[in-house]
Amino acid sequence: MTELRATRTARAPKPDRTVQTLGIATVVVLTIGIFMAFVYAPMDSVQGQAQRIFYVHVPMAWLAYLAFGVILIGSVGYLWKRDMAWDRLARSGAELGFVFTTLVLITGSLWGRPIWNTFWTWDARLTTTLILWFIYLGYFMIRSYAADAERGARYAAVLGIIGAVDVPIIHLSVQWWRTLHPQPVVLNTGGPNLPNEMLWTLLVCFAGFTMLFAYLLVLKYRIEVARDRLADRELEALLAPPPAQLARAGDMTGGTEA
Repeated sequence: MTELRATRTARAPKPDRTVQTLGIATVVVLTIGIFMAFVYAPMDSVQGQAQRIFYVHVPMAWLAYLAFGVILIGSVGYLWKRDMAWDRLARSGAELGFVFTTLVLITGSLWGRPIWNTFWTWDARLTTTLILWFIYLGYFMIRSYAADAERGARYAAVLGIIGAVDVPIIHLSVQWWRTLHPQPVVLNTGGPNLPNEMLWTLLVCFAGFTMLFAYLLVLKYRIEVARDRLADRELEALLAPPPAQLARAGDMTGGTEA
Protein backbone atom coordinates (compact mmCIF):
# COMPACT_ATOMS: atom_id res chain seq x y z
CA MET A 1 0.00 0.00 0.00
CA THR A 2 2.87 2.34 0.83
CA GLU A 3 4.56 1.53 -2.47
CA LEU A 4 1.32 2.25 -4.38
CA ARG A 5 0.99 5.64 -2.72
CA ALA A 6 4.60 6.43 -3.48
CA THR A 7 4.09 5.49 -7.13
CA ARG A 8 1.01 7.70 -7.40
CA THR A 9 2.87 10.58 -5.80
CA ALA A 10 5.78 10.15 -8.15
CA ARG A 11 3.53 10.10 -11.20
CA ALA A 12 1.37 13.04 -10.14
CA PRO A 13 1.85 15.98 -12.51
CA LYS A 14 3.73 18.91 -11.10
CA PRO A 15 1.73 22.11 -10.76
CA ASP A 16 2.54 24.83 -13.25
CA ARG A 17 4.34 27.44 -11.19
CA THR A 18 3.85 30.11 -13.86
CA VAL A 19 0.09 29.69 -13.77
CA GLN A 20 0.12 29.56 -9.97
CA THR A 21 2.16 32.74 -9.82
CA LEU A 22 -0.25 34.44 -12.22
CA GLY A 23 -3.19 33.36 -10.08
CA ILE A 24 -1.60 34.70 -6.89
CA ALA A 25 -0.63 37.97 -8.59
CA THR A 26 -4.18 38.31 -9.90
CA VAL A 27 -5.65 37.99 -6.42
CA VAL A 28 -3.18 40.56 -5.06
CA VAL A 29 -3.79 43.13 -7.80
CA LEU A 30 -7.58 42.70 -7.71
CA THR A 31 -7.57 43.08 -3.93
CA ILE A 32 -5.60 46.30 -4.23
CA GLY A 33 -7.93 47.53 -6.97
CA ILE A 34 -11.09 46.84 -4.97
CA PHE A 35 -9.54 48.52 -1.92
CA MET A 36 -8.69 51.58 -4.01
CA ALA A 37 -12.21 51.65 -5.47
CA PHE A 38 -13.82 51.85 -2.03
CA VAL A 39 -11.18 53.73 -0.02
CA TYR A 40 -8.66 55.57 -2.19
CA ALA A 41 -10.87 56.89 -5.00
CA PRO A 42 -13.05 59.87 -4.03
CA MET A 43 -16.81 59.72 -4.21
CA ASP A 44 -18.30 61.16 -7.37
CA SER A 45 -19.93 64.52 -6.69
CA VAL A 46 -22.89 63.83 -9.00
CA GLN A 47 -23.56 60.08 -8.88
CA GLY A 48 -22.44 59.46 -5.31
CA GLN A 49 -21.50 55.99 -4.09
CA ALA A 50 -23.25 54.30 -7.03
CA GLN A 51 -20.40 55.46 -9.29
CA ARG A 52 -17.97 53.06 -7.59
CA ILE A 53 -19.38 50.16 -9.63
CA PHE A 54 -17.64 51.91 -12.53
CA TYR A 55 -14.33 50.32 -11.44
CA VAL A 56 -15.78 46.85 -12.03
CA HIS A 57 -18.17 47.55 -14.87
CA VAL A 58 -15.66 49.17 -17.24
CA PRO A 59 -12.91 46.51 -16.89
CA MET A 60 -15.50 43.78 -17.50
CA ALA A 61 -16.59 45.56 -20.67
CA TRP A 62 -12.94 45.59 -21.73
CA LEU A 63 -12.73 41.83 -21.09
CA ALA A 64 -15.84 41.25 -23.20
CA TYR A 65 -14.06 43.07 -26.04
CA LEU A 66 -10.83 41.19 -25.38
CA ALA A 67 -12.62 37.85 -25.46
CA PHE A 68 -14.01 38.59 -28.90
CA GLY A 69 -10.50 39.50 -29.98
CA VAL A 70 -9.42 36.03 -28.87
CA ILE A 71 -12.34 34.51 -30.78
CA LEU A 72 -11.39 36.49 -33.89
CA ILE A 73 -7.78 35.31 -33.75
CA GLY A 74 -8.79 31.71 -33.08
CA SER A 75 -11.44 31.75 -35.82
CA VAL A 76 -9.13 33.17 -38.47
CA GLY A 77 -6.40 30.73 -37.41
CA TYR A 78 -8.74 27.75 -37.65
CA LEU A 79 -10.13 28.67 -41.07
CA TRP A 80 -6.60 29.24 -42.32
CA LYS A 81 -4.76 26.29 -40.77
CA ARG A 82 -7.63 23.86 -40.03
CA ASP A 83 -5.87 23.16 -36.74
CA MET A 84 -8.10 22.37 -33.76
CA ALA A 85 -5.69 24.20 -31.46
CA TRP A 86 -6.98 27.48 -32.90
CA ASP A 87 -10.56 26.33 -32.44
CA ARG A 88 -9.84 25.50 -28.79
CA LEU A 89 -8.55 29.03 -28.33
CA ALA A 90 -11.74 30.45 -29.86
CA ARG A 91 -13.91 28.19 -27.70
CA SER A 92 -12.08 29.25 -24.57
CA GLY A 93 -12.43 32.93 -25.38
CA ALA A 94 -16.12 32.53 -26.19
CA GLU A 95 -17.06 31.03 -22.84
CA LEU A 96 -15.15 33.69 -20.92
CA GLY A 97 -16.59 36.41 -23.13
CA PHE A 98 -20.14 35.19 -22.54
CA VAL A 99 -19.60 35.28 -18.77
CA PHE A 100 -18.06 38.77 -18.76
CA THR A 101 -20.65 40.19 -21.17
CA THR A 102 -23.37 38.89 -18.88
CA LEU A 103 -21.65 40.58 -15.93
CA VAL A 104 -21.36 43.80 -17.94
CA LEU A 105 -25.12 43.83 -18.50
CA ILE A 106 -25.83 43.05 -14.85
CA THR A 107 -23.44 45.62 -13.38
CA GLY A 108 -24.61 48.20 -15.91
CA SER A 109 -28.22 47.63 -14.87
CA LEU A 110 -27.30 47.94 -11.19
CA TRP A 111 -25.45 51.17 -11.94
CA GLY A 112 -28.26 52.54 -14.09
CA ARG A 113 -31.03 51.98 -11.51
CA PRO A 114 -30.03 54.79 -9.11
CA ILE A 115 -28.81 57.09 -11.91
CA TRP A 116 -31.47 56.63 -14.61
CA ASN A 117 -34.21 55.36 -12.27
CA THR A 118 -34.51 52.18 -14.33
CA PHE A 119 -32.58 48.95 -14.72
CA TRP A 120 -32.80 48.99 -18.51
CA THR A 121 -33.35 51.41 -21.34
CA TRP A 122 -32.93 50.84 -25.06
CA ASP A 123 -29.88 53.04 -25.16
CA ALA A 124 -27.51 52.64 -28.11
CA ARG A 125 -24.64 51.20 -26.10
CA LEU A 126 -26.86 48.94 -24.00
CA THR A 127 -28.64 47.64 -27.07
CA THR A 128 -25.46 46.91 -29.02
CA THR A 129 -24.00 45.18 -25.95
CA LEU A 130 -27.10 43.02 -25.70
CA ILE A 131 -26.63 42.13 -29.38
CA LEU A 132 -23.08 41.05 -28.52
CA TRP A 133 -24.49 38.81 -25.79
CA PHE A 134 -26.85 37.18 -28.30
CA ILE A 135 -23.96 36.70 -30.73
CA TYR A 136 -22.11 34.80 -28.02
CA LEU A 137 -25.23 32.74 -27.36
CA GLY A 138 -25.60 31.98 -31.08
CA TYR A 139 -21.96 30.93 -31.17
CA PHE A 140 -22.66 28.15 -28.66
CA MET A 141 -25.92 27.14 -30.34
CA ILE A 142 -24.15 26.66 -33.66
CA ARG A 143 -21.67 24.34 -32.02
CA SER A 144 -24.38 22.42 -30.19
CA TYR A 145 -26.56 21.78 -33.24
CA ALA A 146 -23.81 21.10 -35.79
CA ALA A 147 -23.72 17.59 -37.21
CA ASP A 148 -20.04 17.11 -36.33
CA ALA A 149 -17.30 18.94 -34.45
CA GLU A 150 -15.43 20.11 -37.54
CA ARG A 151 -18.53 21.56 -39.16
CA GLY A 152 -19.50 23.26 -35.90
CA ALA A 153 -16.01 24.73 -35.59
CA ARG A 154 -16.16 26.05 -39.17
CA TYR A 155 -19.60 27.65 -38.80
CA ALA A 156 -18.71 29.09 -35.39
CA ALA A 157 -15.49 30.56 -36.81
CA VAL A 158 -17.47 32.40 -39.47
CA LEU A 159 -19.87 33.78 -36.85
CA GLY A 160 -16.91 34.73 -34.64
CA ILE A 161 -15.38 36.80 -37.42
CA ILE A 162 -18.69 38.47 -38.31
CA GLY A 163 -19.58 39.09 -34.66
CA ALA A 164 -16.32 40.92 -34.04
CA VAL A 165 -17.74 43.79 -36.10
CA ASP A 166 -20.12 44.57 -33.23
CA VAL A 167 -17.24 45.44 -30.87
CA PRO A 168 -16.20 48.73 -32.52
CA ILE A 169 -19.89 49.59 -32.98
CA ILE A 170 -20.40 49.25 -29.21
CA HIS A 171 -17.34 51.33 -28.46
CA LEU A 172 -18.27 54.14 -30.83
CA SER A 173 -22.00 54.08 -30.19
CA VAL A 174 -21.80 56.93 -27.66
CA GLN A 175 -20.23 59.09 -30.33
CA TRP A 176 -22.44 58.08 -33.25
CA TRP A 177 -25.85 58.34 -31.55
CA ARG A 178 -27.51 60.31 -28.79
CA THR A 179 -27.19 58.18 -25.68
CA LEU A 180 -27.70 58.24 -21.94
CA HIS A 181 -24.48 56.36 -21.45
CA PRO A 182 -21.58 58.48 -20.12
CA GLN A 183 -19.06 59.76 -22.62
CA PRO A 184 -15.43 58.54 -22.45
CA VAL A 185 -13.57 60.05 -19.48
CA VAL A 186 -10.12 58.52 -20.04
CA LEU A 187 -7.75 60.44 -22.33
CA ASN A 188 -10.70 62.47 -23.54
CA THR A 189 -9.26 65.51 -25.31
CA GLY A 190 -12.62 67.11 -26.01
CA GLY A 191 -14.28 66.73 -22.63
CA PRO A 192 -13.87 65.91 -18.95
CA ASN A 193 -11.26 63.46 -17.72
CA LEU A 194 -11.03 61.43 -14.54
CA PRO A 195 -9.19 62.86 -11.56
CA ASN A 196 -5.82 61.20 -10.92
CA GLU A 197 -7.10 59.14 -7.97
CA MET A 198 -9.95 57.72 -10.04
CA LEU A 199 -7.70 57.15 -13.04
CA TRP A 200 -5.10 55.20 -11.05
CA THR A 201 -7.83 53.13 -9.42
CA LEU A 202 -9.31 52.31 -12.82
CA LEU A 203 -5.89 51.35 -14.22
CA VAL A 204 -5.19 49.00 -11.31
CA CYS A 205 -8.60 47.39 -11.75
CA PHE A 206 -7.94 47.10 -15.48
CA ALA A 207 -4.66 45.32 -14.77
CA GLY A 208 -6.22 42.97 -12.21
CA PHE A 209 -9.15 41.95 -14.38
CA THR A 210 -6.92 41.50 -17.42
CA MET A 211 -4.69 39.19 -15.39
CA LEU A 212 -7.81 37.32 -14.27
CA PHE A 213 -8.83 36.89 -17.91
CA ALA A 214 -5.39 35.55 -18.85
CA TYR A 215 -5.42 33.14 -15.90
CA LEU A 216 -8.90 31.81 -16.72
CA LEU A 217 -8.07 31.58 -20.43
CA VAL A 218 -5.07 29.33 -19.73
CA LEU A 219 -7.14 27.07 -17.48
CA LYS A 220 -10.05 26.97 -19.92
CA TYR A 221 -7.77 26.11 -22.84
CA ARG A 222 -6.34 23.18 -20.88
CA ILE A 223 -9.85 21.98 -20.15
CA GLU A 224 -10.65 22.11 -23.87
CA VAL A 225 -7.51 20.10 -24.66
CA ALA A 226 -8.51 17.44 -22.11
CA ARG A 227 -12.08 17.42 -23.46
CA ASP A 228 -10.90 16.85 -27.03
CA ARG A 229 -8.59 14.05 -25.96
CA LEU A 230 -11.40 12.37 -24.05
CA ALA A 231 -13.71 12.69 -27.06
CA ASP A 232 -11.05 11.13 -29.31
CA ARG A 233 -10.62 8.21 -26.92
CA GLU A 234 -14.37 7.66 -26.73
CA LEU A 235 -14.55 7.68 -30.52
CA GLU A 236 -11.70 5.19 -30.78
CA ALA A 237 -13.40 2.94 -28.24
CA LEU A 238 -16.68 3.20 -30.14
CA LEU A 239 -15.08 2.30 -33.45
CA ALA A 240 -12.91 -0.49 -32.04
CA PRO A 241 -14.32 -4.05 -32.33
CA PRO A 242 -15.63 -5.55 -29.07
CA PRO A 243 -13.29 -7.88 -27.10
CA ALA A 244 -15.42 -10.93 -27.89
CA GLN A 245 -15.02 -10.31 -31.61
CA LEU A 246 -11.26 -9.89 -31.18
CA ALA A 247 -11.04 -13.15 -29.22
CA ARG A 248 -13.08 -14.96 -31.86
CA ALA A 249 -10.82 -13.59 -34.58
CA GLY A 250 -7.77 -14.75 -32.61
CA ASP A 251 -9.21 -18.25 -32.23
CA MET A 252 -9.94 -18.44 -35.94
CA THR A 253 -6.41 -17.35 -36.77
CA GLY A 254 -4.95 -19.88 -34.37
CA GLY A 255 -7.12 -22.61 -35.79
CA THR A 256 -6.08 -21.80 -39.33
CA GLU A 257 -2.40 -21.94 -38.40
CA ALA A 258 -2.92 -25.26 -36.66
